[in-house]
Amino acid sequence: MPITLKDIAQKTGYSVTTISRALGGYSDVNEQTRQHILHTAEQMGYHPNLVARTLKSQRAHTIGIVTPATAASADSDFFSVLLRGVGYVAARHHYDILLSGQMDEADEMRVYRHLVGGKRVDGIVVARTIPDDPRIAYLKKSGLPFVVSGRSDAAQGDDFPYIDADNRLGLAMLVTHFIDYGHQHIGLILPPAKYMFTHQREEGYRDALREHGLNYSPSYVRHASAMDQAGGYEAAGELLAAHPNLTAIIGGTDLIALGVMQALNERGIAVGAGVAVGGFDDIPVAQYATPPLTTIRQPVFEIGKMLAGMLIKIINDESPAETQLLIQPELVVRNSSGEKRK
Repeated sequence: MPITLKDIAQKTGYSVTTISRALGGYSDVNEQTRQHILHTAEQMGYHPNLVARTLKSQRAHTIGIVTPATAASADSDFFSVLLRGVGYVAARHHYDILLSGQMDEADEMRVYRHLVGGKRVDGIVVARTIPDDPRIAYLKKSGLPFVVSGRSDAAQGDDFPYIDADNRLGLAMLVTHFIDYGHQHIGLILPPAKYMFTHQREEGYRDALREHGLNYSPSYVRHASAMDQAGGYEAAGELLAAHPNLTAIIGGTDLIALGVMQALNERGIAVGAGVAVGGFDDIPVAQYATPPLTTIRQPVFEIGKMLAGMLIKIINDESPAETQLLIQPELVVRNSSGEKRK
């Protein structure tokens, strides 16, 4: 016989209504009670009848995530961690994850229209925003609950729920770190300009130079052709050829920074001792690079968890404590910084 809500109620001493609301993730059940009920339900082998729940509530009990076409496989490390965070919370509220991918931006919008029009999901997590993001504009008009990993631009407005790391502050922290280590000629290789966070990180670069009385040189800045090691490698070669006086290079993402390190190694330039290198994101591979990569850590897993929690509250017509969060990143210093210069 399958385990029912009544069975769990008898086991825990709570009412069937409380059991139902705890398993549904409603906020009027305190966290200690909810955890006790979830633990008991798991021990008893309870599995909700999703078909019955869907028919009764007219909900799919599914959260949609569309892998942005602009990110492609080059951003897989970021998305795998973000997805784990979303899935961690979704599973505890008995939501499934529908992950969809596509080849180009036009196809991406077709996927969104399919998910919304077909009522395939109860809400959507949007990631890697771009200026005048058509996904956000469409979802705002659709009325479907959604949350965003990232911010938009001033023209579109930020009147939607989002969680983002402070990209501008993070890049400024990294530049300041290298200046404190005695560097004055610091190159920057950014992801393609289509991303919103690319502009925010470049602003942080400018902020730190200005604050320390150093001139901003546009020729010290390059945009990688792709957000991966190959893009970083190619751009680093161009930057080093044009400016052999550079003593530090920052990659706008860790993958770009790893490509920079490869370009330096091939030229016989020691990473750290010859040219210091920094990245951004602190993806898992960063600490295992040779040498380990100095970077800016943004808590991607925690952001994924918070996005899922925020979205589920919105789906349940509840009010999240906050609907717009800007998280301060953390500087992680490793051997790719080298020693302080005199």
